[in-house]
Amino acid sequence: MKMFQQIPHEIVLQYLNNPYESLIIIDDEAKIVFISESVERFSSISAKDVENRKITEIFPDEGITHVLTTGRPEIGQAYLHNGNACISTRIPLKKNGKVLGAATKIIFWHTEKLNELYRTINGLKGKIKHYKKTLDAIYKSRYDFSNILGNSPLICKVKDAARMAAEVDSPVLLIGESGTGKELFAHAIHQHGKRRDNPFVRINCTSIPAELIEAELFGYEAGSFTGADRKGKIGKFEMADGGTIFLDEIGDMPLELQAKLLRVLEESEIQKIGGAPKRVNFRSIFATNVDIENLVTEKKFRLDLYYRMNVLKIVLPPLRHMRDDIPLHVENFMAKMVQEMPKRIDGIAESALLALCRYAWPGNIRELRNVVERALIVCKGRQIELHDLPENIVSNTSQPHAEQVTQSRLLKDRLAEKEREIIADTLSLSANNRTEAAKILGIHRTGLHKKMKKYKL
Repeated sequence: MKMFQQIPHEIVLQYLNNPYESLIIIDDEAKIVFISESVERFSSISAKDVENRKITEIFPDEGITHVLTTGRPEIGQAYLHNGNACISTRIPLKKNGKVLGAATKIIFWHTEKLNELYRTINGLKGKIKHYKKTLDAIYKSRYDFSNILGNSPLICKVKDAARMAAEVDSPVLLIGESGTGKELFAHAIHQHGKRRDNPFVRINCTSIPAELIEAELFGYEAGSFTGADRKGKIGKFEMADGGTIFLDEIGDMPLELQAKLLRVLEESEIQKIGGAPKRVNFRSIFATNVDIENLVTEKKFRLDLYYRMNVLKIVLPPLRHMRDDIPLHVENFMAKMVQEMPKRIDGIAESALLALCRYAWPGNIRELRNVVERALIVCKGRQIELHDLPENIVSNTSQPHAEQVTQSRLLKDRLAEKEREIIADTLSLSANNRTEAAKILGIHRTGLHKKMKKYKL
């Protein structure tokens, strides 16, 4: 207070009369004891005209007298003055708990400035929404468990294990041949976990040159090295903060970088190139199509990192071990692809389906998808025939492993019976919601409607 008393009176008045704020002060009888110069300018009322007059006579709708009664401040209150909408903040002036008066600071004399501010903020919100949508498309998971097809005991067991993994934050190691759906499972685990609303950041360890992968993962500060972006760069680990990072083809990560990854996993801390340490919080999912244990034996992969990754190991079975699911995959691919075809194709011949089920599928589901797409393109009739398939698949039908699938399970009647049963169960599960049922089955709603009509469901 002493310091305040030392401030010259004219300086205090200079502040009170600044052109950017309008101030009115009243006493406990609601009489005006001070109005700032900006009030005179905006309202065309002089200080002489209002001296010792009650504020209700000059500003009948201002509402400051309510503050005298309640002793509580009122923030951002709107009222009309000369037909203009004004916004003010009112505060009581007290001494020893007793209200001696009140002050009102008029923020806007008319709402045009407020509208201008609103338009600016709204424009910024639009930009933020656009950027968020762009980021979501890049860093949000795109699949859930409904996108993982198959009813064989093997795939059901794997899906159960993945659902269990989704409920916790422990590291997950997905092991499987190329094309078995490791990325699909990684998306689904993230989507069904508590971090689903946060980023899902994927990085393929084989797609980035060894000399750049550290900068990609950890980021760097501006000017850290020759050729670095002038603004610096945020690394994938930092982008994944709060969410999930998916390191695909982890077996190909350079050995010298594995020690730094281990430190991140154990200490939840990253350090940009040229920067200071920073805490991060994410869950990690790893995937590989190679035998990590062999790499450890060959000194190409750190044993301690393998132990840190190998908390929840999920092994994805190859398609050749789930032959009974092949017809379902074929139907799903056809249902999606025919929508974009300039011709009508109703199905697949039994001989062609039998050949697909007998093939070994070294490229797994990815290879099956490509074969179905090719067959639809070259098909000249209303259904895919055996001759529409690649020669290596057609000639494969006489090989010994073909005996693993009995023809009786592939006959049209048995397939139709099983298909009807699956559709009926799915409709029941989704309370006859056709859109939801089609999503679960992984087929188009139109396709579901046709099948319901076919099977009289």
